Amino acid sequence: MHDNSHTRSSFLFIFFILIMAVSNPVRAADLSIKDVLPGKSFAQDWVIEEKAKLYDKDTLFDHIDGEAELYFPYGFDALATASYVNKQNPDLSIVADVYRMASVLDAFGIYSNYRKANNLWVTIGAEGFVSSSQLMFYQDRYFVRLQISGATSLPKDTFLACARAISGNLPAGSGPPKELEVMKIPALVPKSERYLAQSLLGYVFFRRGIIADAIVKDEKIQIIVIREDTPAAARKTFDQYYSYLKAETQGIQITENPARMRVIAVDPLYGGVLVEQSGRYIIGAVRVKNTSVAKQLIEQLRGRISADAGS
Repeated sequence: MHDNSHTRSSFLFIFFILIMAVSNPVRAADLSIKDVLPGKSFAQDWVIEEKAKLYDKDTLFDHIDGEAELYFPYGFDALATASYVNKQNPDLSIVADVYRMASVLDAFGIYSNYRKANNLWVTIGAEGFVSSSQLMFYQDRYFVRLQISGATSLPKDTFLACARAISGNLPAGSGPPKELEVMKIPALVPKSERYLAQSLLGYVFFRRGIIADAIVKDEKIQIIVIREDTPAAARKTFDQYYSYLKAETQGIQITENPARMRVIAVDPLYGGVLVEQSGRYIIGAVRVKNTSVAKQLIEQLRGRISADAGS
């Protein structure tokens, strides 16, 4: 009888713990993102100043006022931040921010807002870059940003030591988001892709998509890929853009085909454009000077998306 009573109380205790974990998932998640940051030190002479702090959607403004709005469309979930102070120079520190976003694509999207063509690339996470004052990388659905405080420069090895300590505590991830695969045509300028989670090209009807630079015969063009949930949704998006062009410009060429719609026009903001709806995708080229070059790029993009099982 005593054994049964003990078993019952043990079961009730475990059940209570499980209920608490389920009823408070945010707290459990917060604890895990906190643990990503090295608890004491990441290298000799560098020690954590105080315990890591946590921020959520309601408090992110307190940490990055003025930039917080950039993060929300990418499904920002939580931020863990800590400062690591140099024991030899207490005024010198590294601020380490780890942002948890909605997906790998969203983490890349935030990261791609900051990277530039002339960055010094480092092999960490899915991709990263470093300068004398900062290091950024993304891995799985996490975006990591390290910045110097109290000086203007630090040896890159110091940033790398901190970044590697954090990277080792993150999920391994599977590299870049699979959505970037469709952009990999011969003319693509490497590392020029950007994922915008809202208003691609500044147009609300292009809800979200990827944009990148392409170079053909010394002509620089931008290519876009927008994936909608269904062909009907893609057709609706195409029609909205076509209606906009019709109201704003003249000399539009439209090719109507039930499976594939194409418009060639001069966009008021982006010059020559060639935009096509193909299945659930909108693919296009903007800032076009030579239409035949744009057609070549569109055909290559269409070839990439045709491999997509859902297209």
